[in-house]
Formats: sequence, C-alpha cells, structure tokens
Amino acid sequence: MDKLVKQILEGKIFIYPTDTIYGIGCNAEDKDAVEKIKQIKQRDKDKPLSVIAPNLKWIEQNCVIDVNLKKYLPGQYTILLRKKDLLFLNHVSNTEFIGIRIPKCSFSKKVEQAKVPFITTSVNLSGEPFAKKISEISKKLLDKVDVIIDKGELNGNPSTIIKDGKVIKRK
Repeated sequence: MDKLVKQILEGKIFIYPTDTIYGIGCNAEDKDAVEKIKQIKQRDKDKPLSVIAPNLKWIEQNCVIDVNLKKYLPGQYTILLRKKDLLFLNHVSNTEFIGIRIPKCSFSKKVEQAKVPFITTSVNLSGEPFAKKISEISKKLLDKVDVIIDKGELNGNPSTIIKDGKVIKRK
C-alpha cells in the first residue's frame, strides 16, 4: 500500500496542496482526527467542514444530487449537497448539508485510493488568511500535524461554493 494512503487510513493529520490553496485534513471517518483539526484551527466545533470525496459514486451513494457533478468535479468547487442520512458524517457537518470537493490535483488520487472521505479546509486559524505556500503557515500550526506535502506556491483562490446550481458568496 502507498505510504500516503496508509497514513490517511491511520488518521494522520495532513497539510496538503489542492488545486486552489493549501489545506489541512484527515480521514473524515476518524472522529478523533476530525476533532483535532477543529482544535488546531481553533474553529467553532459546530461549524461544518467539507470533504474530498473518494469518487463520484461515493457522492451518489451518500448525497442527494441536484447538480451535474461532472460540470464541477474534479475542479475548484465545493458543492453543498443534502445528505441522504442526516446522521451521516455528523461530526463533520451536523446540518442536512455537506460540502463536497474533488480537487483537480494529485492528492485527490490518494484519497480515491484510500476509499474514504477526507477533510478539506484551509490551513489557517479560523478567520485568518489562507496559505498559498507552506512558508505562509505558522510554525505553531506546522508542529501540530503529522504529514506536510509541499508543492510550492499555489494559485491562491479558495474553491467556489455551489448550492442548488448557484454560486454562494463565502462569509
């Protein structure tokens, strides 16, 4: 098994490149690791997180599809979809919706190989600027993760949020 895939399945905390900005994440099925992400980011525990889906079939099995997924995924979009089961990944999003991404980048292939959803959120303290390169991330935050994947400088624009086929402004 690939080393990164093994680390995903073990619940390791990653800083990784997407097709937009650097993210921090873990296996979304690992409740303890998800809680650690929220603590690291100093994020309100009830604020929903998004996931990188392992593949389109996984999305279709777990979410109500109301858009053409192939129009947005893979790509620089987060699609808010209704969960088929309200309790599904409730520790990730305790609402009826969950944010779904499949970034157009090599890390998405590792998530696909692991066959589990993976937390995707900007690597910063809640409310602080996002990171386009590893050197923009505080040492304090870097010291709290297990795996750092540096792909140099990224384009620096957070993903576009889509709900009901419409672009939603980020708050």
